[in-house]
Amino acid sequence: MNIFHTLIEQMQVMQLPLTAVTLTAVPRADTPLLLMLHWHGFRKQPTPALPMLKPILQPVPGSALQINDRWRQPEVVEEAVLDAAWQLGAWDVQREEHRACTYVGASEHEALACKQAFGKYDEELESELLVSEAPDRDEMLQLGAKVGYIRWQFRPVNGGVWQSTAEDDTLLEDGRRIPPCPIRPLALKGGKLSTTAFRLGQINRIILLK
Repeated sequence: MNIFHTLIEQMQVMQLPLTAVTLTAVPRADTPLLLMLHWHGFRKQPTPALPMLKPILQPVPGSALQINDRWRQPEVVEEAVLDAAWQLGAWDVQREEHRACTYVGASEHEALACKQAFGKYDEELESELLVSEAPDRDEMLQLGAKVGYIRWQFRPVNGGVWQSTAEDDTLLEDGRRIPPCPIRPLALKGGKLSTTAFRLGQINRIILLK
């Protein structure tokens, strides 16, 4: 599984900086993974009712890609995420473990978070927010709602909007890092919502504020 190469291919096609990358998985072996890329950019959207007006600038929708690589343990997926985040210069990786949200008493917030993790929004908004190439996304959402799901997120420096502001002594000039990633996956905590942070970056100098 090589998430890094998939991201590089998408970045070369889009030619836009990224704000964040998320990957959602259902903790069941060999189920598809949902990779979402959040772009920073705008596109011109004409107004059909008023064609003489200048087109309105709308944010470029994110990209949702389905990954069908086989895997047995979540640690395999996590290792691929950490490798991609490391090479793209992310400061950290955040992992969230979510329980099922179809049980009696589950909050509306949990149900909404589950939908958003799989890129599901109101029908009127979804086409504006996401371009999906994930044919099994509905089935992934239904399974995740029944058994829970895992979500990883990181913000790339190389190819991202953070390169000019990154304060990290582990980065090369272009915001990359040389593999392999020294940070290893951790066992899942299970149970209710839990968050695990993987620190990748370091600052080894004193920063003087002006």
